[in-house]
Amino acid sequence: MKIGVGCDHNAFKLKEEVKAFIEELGHEVVDYGCYSEEAVDYPGVAFKVATDINEGNVERGILFCGTGIGMSIAANKIPNIRSAQCHDEYSAERAQLSNNAQIITMGSKVIGPEVAKKIAKTYLSVSFQGGNSARKIQQIMDKEKEYLQGSCC
Repeated sequence: MKIGVGCDHNAFKLKEEVKAFIEELGHEVVDYGCYSEEAVDYPGVAFKVATDINEGNVERGILFCGTGIGMSIAANKIPNIRSAQCHDEYSAERAQLSNNAQIITMGSKVIGPEVAKKIAKTYLSVSFQGGNSARKIQQIMDKEKEYLQGSCC
């Protein structure tokens, strides 16, 4: 798979470790920054990864910031994107199996590199199977479409 990764300055070191691990797993990685510990705002990174997923340039994304919260909120602002904050293997598995999340996020101030690697591996090892979850995801996407068309408020 082709995986987009990105971070803010708080999570640069964690991104670098997980990026190398994803490559070891045999995936292609596209790095959207940041590229140092110099301060950078995370929304732009999240927007780029989410947009490239929509455009088919990468298949999934893994984003990092201090908590994982901001990156997830930012990525979810891009239409058609489902981003889930994950801090354990179970939530990473369910992000994909139950929610068909194209992006997961992690917090460098919340988890360490070994846990982050396990989360990434779990997320990348499962694929959405549909079932009852497909109906629920469709309801979410229908509501998003309704808002985007301006017919709801």
